[in-house]
Amino acid sequence: MTAFPTLSDKRAIEEGAVLAPKFDRDGLVTCIATDAKTGELLMVAHMNAESLKRSIETGEAWYWSRSRGELWHKGDTSGQVQTIVEMRVDCDQDALWIKVEVGGDGGCCHTHRRSCFYRSVPLRHEAGAPLTLA
Repeated sequence: MTAFPTLSDKRAIEEGAVLAPKFDRDGLVTCIATDAKTGELLMVAHMNAESLKRSIETGEAWYWSRSRGELWHKGDTSGQVQTIVEMRVDCDQDALWIKVEVGGDGGCCHTHRRSCFYRSVPLRHEAGAPLTLA
């Protein structure tokens, strides 16, 4: 697999069996990673065509680091390798969902937490009270 096809037929995109990711103007597609056993949301990252290709070929998560501008094999330095158990694409093929088993200490966040989603945002607050993260 060297490149992903581009489909223009809406039915083929939404109902077909061909993986044709709709990369954004920066050549990226959003990828959501969850724990394969518990369903816990672990992280959101981005993949370009090369990182998606490597993820499919190796069965381990590869991402594109927007801040560093380079491919990133999750776990290379931390030991938190993400082994992909299942990969899904959404209806219009502009987002991916991977269910993973995490190696090492089981963390996924660069803050040394299990999940990148460790803060809760209040949805309602009293008039005049500042909105803060819990």
